[in-house]
Amino acid sequence: MNYTIEKNEQYALIRLTELTFGDNVPTDFETLSRGLFREGYSNIIVDMTPVESIDMAGTTTIRKINRQCTNEEGLFVVVTKNDDLIDFLDKSHLSDLTILPTVEEAIDAVFMNELENDFRSEEDDEYDAGGSVGRE
Repeated sequence: MNYTIEKNEQYALIRLTELTFGDNVPTDFETLSRGLFREGYSNIIVDMTPVESIDMAGTTTIRKINRQCTNEEGLFVVVTKNDDLIDFLDKSHLSDLTILPTVEEAIDAVFMNELENDFRSEEDDEYDAGGSVGRE
């Protein structure tokens, strides 16, 4: 699998340079992603701009990694502007898969997800502590 990777405190950005997300690419991608999970990354952005097609193994891998990110309260974002690829992913019934047209929008989505998680965590803390939010 040909790619570059950028790691940030909040996310890992994988830029694929493959035309097809098939053959050995899904297996290599899953291995790479699992390594990122072990390093503590729950937000993964994959830039699929050059990708023109995804095979069934690729779809399965995307489903697995997306579920893992969700389980870790993270976000898996696919970046592509390829309408055929977007249609294929939509028809593959990948629940809650985030597909955005630019890396910048994907980064914004990760930060929004982090803020939502922080907000939910604060609400849970207040509830657990018997807080009186909204009551005077």
